Amino acid sequence: MKAIVVTDQVAGTAGMKLVERPEPQAARLASLSGANYGDVVVEVHASGFTWDELSWPSTWTDRLGRDRTPSIPGHELAGVVSALSYGTTGLSVGQRVFGLTDWTRDGTLAEYVVVEARNLAPLPGDVDFTVGASVVMSGLTAWQGLFEHGRLRAGQSVLVHGAAGAVGSMAAQLAREAGAYVIGTGRAAGRQTALDFGAQEFVDLENDALEDIGGVDLVFDVFGGDIGTRSAGLVRAGGTLVSVVGPPEARPADGLAVDFVVVPDRPQLSEIVQRVRDGRVRTNIGNIATLDDAVAAFNPTERAKGKTIIRVRP
Repeated sequence: MKAIVVTDQVAGTAGMKLVERPEPQAARLASLSGANYGDVVVEVHASGFTWDELSWPSTWTDRLGRDRTPSIPGHELAGVVSALSYGTTGLSVGQRVFGLTDWTRDGTLAEYVVVEARNLAPLPGDVDFTVGASVVMSGLTAWQGLFEHGRLRAGQSVLVHGAAGAVGSMAAQLAREAGAYVIGTGRAAGRQTALDFGAQEFVDLENDALEDIGGVDLVFDVFGGDIGTRSAGLVRAGGTLVSVVGPPEARPADGLAVDFVVVPDRPQLSEIVQRVRDGRVRTNIGNIATLDDAVAAFNPTERAKGKTIIRVRP
């Protein structure tokens, strides 16, 4: 099969290569590992890639910390189940699925990938594979940050940093759909995009004073650093600062500070894709490229907007 591999952490995306790799076999992998995780082989139709995953230790090592290069990156996918390991239940061969793969196993920038069945959700037939792949990481990150860790409720206010990006635009939409008042932030060029994706106000972090917005019940932070530190002071009593970029450097004076790593969740994926079908939320897709052109797509000559999706099959 064709696959994108990485071997050099220093080179980053420039070190990606398109190669031929053996097709994975779920039953064989389960036998070699000495355990059956309920694996399925998925024929990948569309794949996403998170821009900073080449800095994650799990991209380069397995669950025991051993080097696993050359490794296949990518963790978001939509495709069709092509095989099941022995004893796997809940999915069937030929079923359309989408989901998030294990961090420490070969990923989705390939024609086939092995995934634990529990990490996948059925993809409705009226949702394109490209849309399915684009909603996985951004949707789960936004959902878990807002509702699990941020405890967002109707009538509250939320400050969404990076509201024009893939994760931020999903968070803005889900928060507004839940009845919250949404303030988005980002670069000036992203103002209209953020407003189009649900923000009711926008703060230009290059020119506006962040502190002028007053207090909010929840901050959804994708930036960290100075922005995250200043944001802690905006959280009202009893509110929460939620970070997806590591432990916050500052905590609210009378609230919570939470950082988390997104996890696969079938029920949540089903909730999110239903909102996509209903038109309540939209995915923020930027560039769509083929697997042959993936390396160039991940090394753009201009600043990328939205989520880059690799269309593995036509």
